[in-house]
Amino acid sequence: MRPLVSGKVRDLYELDAQHLVFVTTDRVSAFDVVMAEGVPHKGRVLTAIAAFWFARTANVVPNHLVATDVDALVGLDGHQRELLRGRILIVRRTQPTPVEWVVRAYLAGSGLVEYERTGGLWGQPLPAGLQLASRLPAPLLTPTTKDDAKDLPLALDEARARVGSDVFERARVASLALFATGTDELSARGLILADTKFEFGRAPDGELLLIDEALTPDSSRLWPAETWQPGSTPPSYDKQILRDHLVQSGWNRKAPAPALPFAVLDQLGRRYLELAQLLCGSLPEGVPADALGSAPDRAARNGVDSPKTP
Repeated sequence: MRPLVSGKVRDLYELDAQHLVFVTTDRVSAFDVVMAEGVPHKGRVLTAIAAFWFARTANVVPNHLVATDVDALVGLDGHQRELLRGRILIVRRTQPTPVEWVVRAYLAGSGLVEYERTGGLWGQPLPAGLQLASRLPAPLLTPTTKDDAKDLPLALDEARARVGSDVFERARVASLALFATGTDELSARGLILADTKFEFGRAPDGELLLIDEALTPDSSRLWPAETWQPGSTPPSYDKQILRDHLVQSGWNRKAPAPALPFAVLDQLGRRYLELAQLLCGSLPEGVPADALGSAPDRAARNGVDSPKTP
């Protein structure tokens, strides 16, 4: 495999002219800054959940996933295979669109800030009187850039101009259909899909494919339905634990990020594992069976600083 790009969370390798290998690490980012510490087992959780959703949504929108089996890769020794087990996606090569396709059904994060400033979401009006965690009248597409150090919001016309009318319309329809499928599946498990982002790429034949990841805790806000109440932030199965800690720390949101205590990393890792188990019915491949044991046991196993990412 030839290394191509190292992203915030994933490292990309060229397998051959038609395929790439995504390796998902335990790295975690917040406010577009990568933390120095990793979250235990996070890469395997993201890989398992992404594969789950690619399978679940293939009848809605075709995707780039080919396989997740590390044993399909040649030229690795035993140690490398075990490091990568549960962390890889072998995917079709595509040309990604220069837009991230964000869909929101509830007010939170930058959407809440924009609503409080303008009364809508980037040119799309909303009723007055909404508050934190309010449900929107209908899910809205609120795309962003993906070629900047920090993702920037795009009005719908701006997104259309970036990708062309045909790709925009196909991606818009696909995003809303995927969001509806995710909403239904998660609702059956007692979870609310507040918002998420999708990425699409064009195959050589022009087919638009769902790529990267889908409906993972890194790309979505996921709330337990039983605790949802407008006006407050429900406990989440996403990175909100980390965001809240960083906000409370007084960090200026510029690199380098402050050192993270093991308790925060451990709590975040546990939530990720709980979500994987809830969705997939088991812990991800490569994760020890006792990974959801007691906090002292996890601290002893992982060390107070959390394992560095592979």
